[in-house]
Amino acid sequence: MAEPAPLPRGFFDRPATTVAPELLGCVLVHELGDGVVAAEIVEVEAYMGSADPASHAFRGKTARNEVMFGEPGHAYVYFTYGMHFCVNLVCGPVDEPAAVLLRAGRVVEGASLAAVRRSGGAAAVDGSRRVAQLASGPARLCQALGIARAQNGADACDPGGALRVLGPAESAGLAADRIATGPRVGVSTGAEVPWRFWIAGDPSVSAYRAYAPRRRTGSPVLNVTAARGDGNIQP
Repeated sequence: MAEPAPLPRGFFDRPATTVAPELLGCVLVHELGDGVVAAEIVEVEAYMGSADPASHAFRGKTARNEVMFGEPGHAYVYFTYGMHFCVNLVCGPVDEPAAVLLRAGRVVEGASLAAVRRSGGAAAVDGSRRVAQLASGPARLCQALGIARAQNGADACDPGGALRVLGPAESAGLAADRIATGPRVGVSTGAEVPWRFWIAGDPSVSAYRAYAPRRRTGSPVLNVTAARGDGNIQP
């Protein structure tokens, strides 16, 4: 059966807080030379640009965040703490930066390849729990799907693109009672707003961890939550 068309650009040309819950149940697909991995999106967070102190765009445009100021439906990929990539989908009009961070997914295609990427070598998928954990955090999601710096700016609405977002398996989307909402994870400001959305009860949703300040010592120490790669990772 032919793959459905990616979500249209108009889907993303709305406030991130509106787009975020509607991305739940949609499928993120990434095709590279070694194969295809796809994951159903099960957890997201909205970031509202210049109005949101937790957003990368809060202080204006930089070389790092310029994708957020561009056309909606493109991927904003950033590298953080010198070890992890995270992927967002740009929302709203051009020059009004906002984005949805893809926090977690449940791998629905290419689980064996995702396991190899996560392990750094040959690996077997040994049971449902392991499959559920393959993309259960923003860094794990990028690693499992092979998303890195090269995908920054990729058009997720392009049917011929390697990175694309397909509509939900349930054509009407998720029922409201299946969507949970709460504070964002691991951000030092703006954490109290309930802009994190997830599929209630899904085993691939990441564990909630509140922000923990870095310890001030003679040499910098990374936030343990961020270093594990299964919480939100903010610079």
